[in-house]
Parts: sequence; structure tokens; C-alpha cells
Amino acid sequence: MKVTPNGTNVFGMPLLDFPKLALPGVIGELAEQGYTRAREGCEKIKAGSQEMAEALRETYSSNARSATDYGLKMFEISNANAASALDFWVHLFGSKSATDAFALSAAQTRKAFETASDQNKELWALAQTLATETGEPIRKHLTKVLHQAG
Repeated sequence: MKVTPNGTNVFGMPLLDFPKLALPGVIGELAEQGYTRAREGCEKIKAGSQEMAEALRETYSSNARSATDYGLKMFEISNANAASALDFWVHLFGSKSATDAFALSAAQTRKAFETASDQNKELWALAQTLATETGEPIRKHLTKVLHQAG
């Protein structure tokens, strides 16, 4: 807003100078109490906001770590399964009879089923860890914020 030399704005209206305005007695005390409460409220909101920002930072960090572990386990499993399949095909082509091929195929099927079961258990454990570690920082910081506000 543009101010003219005589203390009015461009519309010719006088400007109020609030710092020079004195509030008498009780009104002044009420205003001071309101200001103090507002300032304390803002400080609590700021502290809570900082706590939640920290919780999100920890959550994202934990989530990234756990997701990386899960992805690496998937690569490990894929590599193991591919190596097992290649070994099976090499042995299958080297078999001397249909009976050997059938026995080899049955053994491979049993081995693949057991391996898949174990791999699924490992992936399930990693998924549970991911879920737990992702939620823990938020729960911890939210509890802290609510305790401070109370």
C-alpha cells in the first residue's frame, strides 16, 4: 500500500498506528493473555510439525531400506530358480532312459515345491518386517506428539 507524506494512504484515509494504541487495564490484560495463549499454541503446533516431519523421514528411510532388502531377495530367488532350472535341463538331456528322465522330473518338481515354500516364507517375513518398520516411526512420534499436547 502506498503512503502519502501526510500519513494517509492513496485513498486519502488515515493510517492507524497500532503500536501507539494503548488498551486500558482489563482489556490490555485479556489481550496479553490471548497473545500468550496463541504464541504457546503456535509453538506446540511447530513442535508437533517437526516431530511428524522427523517421523516421515524415518519412515521413508526405513521403507527404502526394507524395500531394497525385499527387492534383493527377489533377485536372489530368481537367480537360484534359474540356476536350478538350468541344472535340471542339463541333467534331463544327459539322462539315458525315459525312466531316468521321469525320476529326474519328479525329483525336480518336489525340490521346486519345497524351494518355493521356503522362498515364500522368506518373502513373507521380509514383508512383515517392511510393514512393522514402516509403521513404527509414525506410531512412536505420534504418541510423543499427543503426549506433549495433552
